[in-house]
Amino acid sequence: MKMFDLSGKIAIVTGGSQGIGFAMARGLALAGATVIITNRRAAEGQKAAEALKQEGLSAVAIPADVSDISSVAAMVSRVIKDFGKIDILVNNAGIIVRKPVEEVGEEEWDRIMSTNLKGMFFCCQLVGKEMLRSKGGKIINTSSVIATKLQPLRSVYAISKAGVSHLTRALALEWGKYNINVNAIAPGVTITPLNEKYFKEHPQELEGYARATPKGRVAYPEDYAGAAVFLASDASDYITGQTLVVDGGMSIC
Repeated sequence: MKMFDLSGKIAIVTGGSQGIGFAMARGLALAGATVIITNRRAAEGQKAAEALKQEGLSAVAIPADVSDISSVAAMVSRVIKDFGKIDILVNNAGIIVRKPVEEVGEEEWDRIMSTNLKGMFFCCQLVGKEMLRSKGGKIINTSSVIATKLQPLRSVYAISKAGVSHLTRALALEWGKYNINVNAIAPGVTITPLNEKYFKEHPQELEGYARATPKGRVAYPEDYAGAAVFLASDASDYITGQTLVVDGGMSIC
């Protein structure tokens, strides 16, 4: 359908080399966008971009550390130089620490917040300036169901993701009049390369999440591609400031 067609669009996906980020990047590329995969490790980003190219899709890799504002600025500058515009930004880069509250150290707090919240804010700001110049764009932030439905041992991560949902609303409020839509996707429990080892070591916890989900299973990265395409496309033009929960129904239980 034409309203979901992203042909000619330039999309940046942070944390796009694996897991949910790669699945969303692939979804955007399948819809016609040229995707810029951004992550800290250049070799992994290049590998992901090559995988998309092998499918006949349009993708390049430009490394950047979202916790380093100068690194993000350099990445954005290169995208503008090479492609002339940015139509879509998917802020997916994020990290997690699983620890009891009383064991979380200052360095861990700062590292999570620098990536999950500070990094996202400045990615939005720097890309948003380009969207303001071009009078439009779509920003999609990766929040989490944990922003509202808490799980143990993830306190700082939960706080950062609650901040992401509120950041989404704040940006939507300020930028709506400039034709910039800002929304978020809140994934549920998902099997990704970052947590696969943890769930293998804690199979009962994974089984519990599956039982607590009306769909009867946890998610896989591909479950978020459709939501990303929708929020990046013309089909979502009158939707902004929202967090779209994609969790198999877990949050209603």
